[in-house]
Amino acid sequence: MKKHNFSAGPCILPKEVLLKASEAVMDFNGSGLSLIEISHRSKDFVAVMEKARALALELLGLEGTGYKALFLHGGASMEFLMVAYNLLEKKAGYLNTGTWSDKAIKEAKLFGEIIEVGSSKDENFNYIPKGYTVPDGLDYLHLTSNNTIFGTQIKKFPKTDAPLVCDMSSDIFSRTLDFSQFDLIYAGAQKNMGPAGTTLVVIKEDVLGKVSRKIPSMLDYQVHIGKDSMFNTPAVFPVYTSMLTLEWLKNIGGISAIEEINEKKAQLLYSEIDLNPVFEGYASKADRSLMNATFNITDEALKETFDNMLYEAGINGLNGHRSVGGYRASMYNALSLDSVGVLVDVMSEMERKG
Repeated sequence: MKKHNFSAGPCILPKEVLLKASEAVMDFNGSGLSLIEISHRSKDFVAVMEKARALALELLGLEGTGYKALFLHGGASMEFLMVAYNLLEKKAGYLNTGTWSDKAIKEAKLFGEIIEVGSSKDENFNYIPKGYTVPDGLDYLHLTSNNTIFGTQIKKFPKTDAPLVCDMSSDIFSRTLDFSQFDLIYAGAQKNMGPAGTTLVVIKEDVLGKVSRKIPSMLDYQVHIGKDSMFNTPAVFPVYTSMLTLEWLKNIGGISAIEEINEKKAQLLYSEIDLNPVFEGYASKADRSLMNATFNITDEALKETFDNMLYEAGINGLNGHRSVGGYRASMYNALSLDSVGVLVDVMSEMERKG
């Protein structure tokens, strides 16, 4: 039976990407060698890294505009540290919209004064704060565009004179934005781009080199830029698979094309959540994520029946995070509209049974 993968991460990937990646593990570019055996300095893999970085900038509309793309280690969690190490001299602002914002704030506090410009912690992060004031004199303002655990997403980004930093781990390449408004974007690959093990970082070069502290080489963005993202051995398989995913996205029409599909998926599922009395949404309607729909069952006595129905329909990865409970349907780029339709059919059947 076909499985419908709603996992929050590692994410679902296009079938053609998985096939090409698996072939490369056995024989890369007809070399008779595996992708994961060859030197990362070989001509073939250097070409992969260059293409992956170029595709990232092309899809984001940032080619030739002073930005560099890097594929680094450590996930978004390492970026919580690296952002502050490289950019925080005195004080920075953070919008606290969930668990990952909390973790980023914790790391940044090691390097300077942190101002929470807004927080939705009072309602267990089920909304995006609005109407907050961004103080003057910040080294940067940090946002998390999409909150995987709680199912919220920033729809409008603030205008500020401070450099804008954004963790886009779970919605990178999913919707059209003016990406030039951001000075630094980072995203763990495993939420919407590739397998776990690499992190995309896109940096406007002119924000670097302004802190007085000495930065260890492995944590210095300028070092990685100078070495074309090859300062140390990169995660070759995750980078290659991410490159294939970016190729796939470009071939289907880029971010605008996938955004149209993502909006259809979200509309289909949220309509069912709102119309079906067996379920209720968790996130504020104004702030609902296109990527992660969070919802609860209104009668816990029905949970076992519903869970069995999900299993029989081949639906995987729908359990909500322990911070929220209930259910979470992650509708990343590669998830088909048909899979969302299967979930909606099961929810409708649950209403009839209930």
